[in-house]
Amino acid sequence: MNTQLSKPDLNREAKLKAFDRLLTIMDELRENCPWDKKQTMESLRHLTIEETYELSDAIVENDLEEIKKELGDLILHMIFYARIASEKKEFDMADVLDGISEKLVRRHPHIYGDVKMDDEEAVKENWEKIKLKEKGNQSVLGGVPKSLPALVKAMRIQEKARGVGFDWDNQDQVWDKVQEELNEFQSEKDGQKKKEEFGDLLFSLINYARFVDINPEEALERTNKKFIKRFQYLEEESRKDGKQMGEMTLEEMDAYWERAKKL
Repeated sequence: MNTQLSKPDLNREAKLKAFDRLLTIMDELRENCPWDKKQTMESLRHLTIEETYELSDAIVENDLEEIKKELGDLILHMIFYARIASEKKEFDMADVLDGISEKLVRRHPHIYGDVKMDDEEAVKENWEKIKLKEKGNQSVLGGVPKSLPALVKAMRIQEKARGVGFDWDNQDQVWDKVQEELNEFQSEKDGQKKKEEFGDLLFSLINYARFVDINPEEALERTNKKFIKRFQYLEEESRKDGKQMGEMTLEEMDAYWERAKKL
């Protein structure tokens, strides 16, 4: 085990104290607050998903103060789940933390063992192989959550396939596949098959994004935000000019849109 990487954390005591305080507050709320007492893992689930998306928004906006707040909300949720489980004598927060620590050690044999790996891709491939053995999945793709949004799921499917060597050799091959899928989409006349071809086209574009180090979900979200900003400019400025959305021609709206692009 490589112990040379360990460095003293001068703030460790303060961090442990803060974590202990949150654990104590969680215990007090669970025992005394009517709302907190009623919560179950099922009732918290949708709230946790919401908090995760709020953290995602803050990261995209690079709002560090908001990121700090949202991280706190998510940590609270993790502690909440562990507290509920401890009441059922299933597991507690110590079990959760010990579990993730042990997993990290197992999956980093190049740090905590004698395996030599200096390349990031080699680390990712070995991670997936270890994960496959641990979970006992018969399929490499068995660990991809079914409820993931389709775009994120496509990314994870491709990453996992790459982890066992099933991937293109270079980005030119992937771009050729994009062009092939685009041609098939354009030439397909049947409605249902055209939908399938569009899915193939999206999948190949996500694959290409991976090869050029672009996170497609992040790229699309930035485009969404850009469109919203420009469209709201169109609404506000046309309103100042006494015009109403739905009554303007496309040419009139496009004039505001072009102004918004220059901002």
